[in-house]
Amino acid sequence: LEDIRGGRFNGILTWAPDRLSRNAGDLGSVVDLMDQQLLMEIRTYGQTFKNSPNEKFLLMILCSQAKLENDNKSINVKRGLRTRVEMGLWPGPPPTGYIKEKRMDRKCETLIDPERAPVIKKMFEKVAYEHWSGRRIYNWLKFDLNFRSAYGKKHLSLGNIYRLLDNTFYYGVFEYPRKSGNWYTGKHEPIITKELFNLVQEQIKSQVLRVEGKEFAFTKMMTCRLCGSGISADEKFKKNRGGGGHRYVYYGCTKSRGADCRCGYTEEKEILKQFEELIDKINLNEIEVKEKIKADIEQFSKMQKFFLGTKEKISVPNVDIRGYAKYVLREGTNEEKREILGCLKSRIYLAEKKITLTT
Repeated sequence: LEDIRGGRFNGILTWAPDRLSRNAGDLGSVVDLMDQQLLMEIRTYGQTFKNSPNEKFLLMILCSQAKLENDNKSINVKRGLRTRVEMGLWPGPPPTGYIKEKRMDRKCETLIDPERAPVIKKMFEKVAYEHWSGRRIYNWLKFDLNFRSAYGKKHLSLGNIYRLLDNTFYYGVFEYPRKSGNWYTGKHEPIITKELFNLVQEQIKSQVLRVEGKEFAFTKMMTCRLCGSGISADEKFKKNRGGGGHRYVYYGCTKSRGADCRCGYTEEKEILKQFEELIDKINLNEIEVKEKIKADIEQFSKMQKFFLGTKEKISVPNVDIRGYAKYVLREGTNEEKREILGCLKSRIYLAEKKITLTT
């Protein structure tokens, strides 16, 4: 249209009028160009439209009809999908364990995949009865069975496995659209029972490590030196015979990049001890540490002045920076410990109960 306004062209060749426009705005622009004598003719396979009232009126009717068809298309598609799901037919690609019927007289029906369905059923049974984790299922499928999806021939990822274990389609019902609250009974043959599905959901919920409200000092600060995965933390409690108990925090590899990683687990006390030994040997960003010390000293001075009425000031240059860093690692809060480690000029790696630093 811009080329026509600029005088580069004065006519349009198209297969049919409905190819010109699918909305009222563009149709109005085309007719307006004809009124301005900038567009002299529109020629289709079987018709010609020139700048005459009757031909412009016919052009607008044909293009308006194309817009109506376009608007009705989405309505018709949604109606067709709704009809399918009401018949118990899944309207999209089936989940792993099922295949689509290729016969035209049974179009859209979902059939059991004889190769993959038994494996899917075993997955549910191993989680429900043998208490397998998602990671163990992943290793079993990939390394023991070399299991691949029907579409794409790819291994299932850990996320795909958890979504598969949470899919109600396998016991015969499905929700469409997802999260709409509209549930339908499928016409397909279930692979598992609803009771088995419920057992799997209970088992998965019991396996989830709940760390809400818990903070660990060194998570997301270290990397596994063996496989490059992150380092996560877990806490354990041991009761004493005489009452009370002890809390232990262990750090280990998440194994996100290597399921067979042998990083091992290291207690937090051992990590703190190694950090204190490394403080004297490593390069600290002394400017950042001094700013942190300065802020703490100013706060302490205000408290001292408020409660004791003293005005003695402590200067930052007189403070042992490395000694302060050791004190924070030993007595500081988790947030303060992370701030100190953020001043290191090296990356922190953990493997086989030993911390190493690299620039």
